[in-house]
Amino acid sequence: MDQIRIAADSSCDLLTMDGVDFVSVPLTVRTAVEEFRDDARLDVDAMVSTLRATKGRSYSACPNVADWEKAFGESGDVLAFTITSSLSGSYGAACVAKQSCEERAPSRRIRVVDTLSAGPETMLLLEKAASAQRGGASFDEVCRVVEELQRHTHLLFSLESMHNLAQNGRVSKLAATAAGVLGIRAVGQASAEGTLEMLGKCRGGRKTQHFMLCEMERLGYGGGSVRIGHCQNEAFAQELCTEIRQRFPAADVRCDPLRGLCSYYAERGGIMLGFET
Repeated sequence: MDQIRIAADSSCDLLTMDGVDFVSVPLTVRTAVEEFRDDARLDVDAMVSTLRATKGRSYSACPNVADWEKAFGESGDVLAFTITSSLSGSYGAACVAKQSCEERAPSRRIRVVDTLSAGPETMLLLEKAASAQRGGASFDEVCRVVEELQRHTHLLFSLESMHNLAQNGRVSKLAATAAGVLGIRAVGQASAEGTLEMLGKCRGGRKTQHFMLCEMERLGYGGGSVRIGHCQNEAFAQELCTEIRQRFPAADVRCDPLRGLCSYYAERGGIMLGFET
């Protein structure tokens, strides 16, 4: 069995993985006066509250080349995952680190995966990679498994606020203003190109849940694994889990709180839903 290190920036929402050599590479969220490092010490709820009260600009910052080189280590094969390159420079920095490490040790194999996504969809890819490695797959086989799964995973999101996305220039301020007004939630997906694509607006939790479930089925969902991340909205996330299990009793469904980077973009009340078809 090949010895493989799995590395991922913190947009994956995982800090540890059982049974594999795993390294989380923190992104950071910054304001004019504060920095929040997305690692195990981060108090996510405190960060969300602080950002909600911040009037000035806030932004995210990706790991630099040195951060990725440290994560890759001095030897061995590495499979690395980054947040979509359309939202961050993390993929570019990881690719530069890969080249540098391979130049120093030409026998090393380092594969960098642009997930074209974040959060729960990336988590599904990581879980599949870890499962294949624990099962004795070679480095090339693990890479093929991930590449195949990536063709069959999707990410949907529901946002009560798009303040931070507007501050970051990811969406227009007009679109951000509409979200959260009179209970309106913006629902969207990660596009095939890894950009944010808005699908519609819903008023109220039940309509939002129905819309998301219909979108899952439209995209081909038939009972595959589902990972749901929430930012201070556990009740809604659990309702989604329950509804999916009722429709697809054999489905592997789990929900967890989002960590720092994803909570920054999802904001309070936000939901990110990754699934495989």
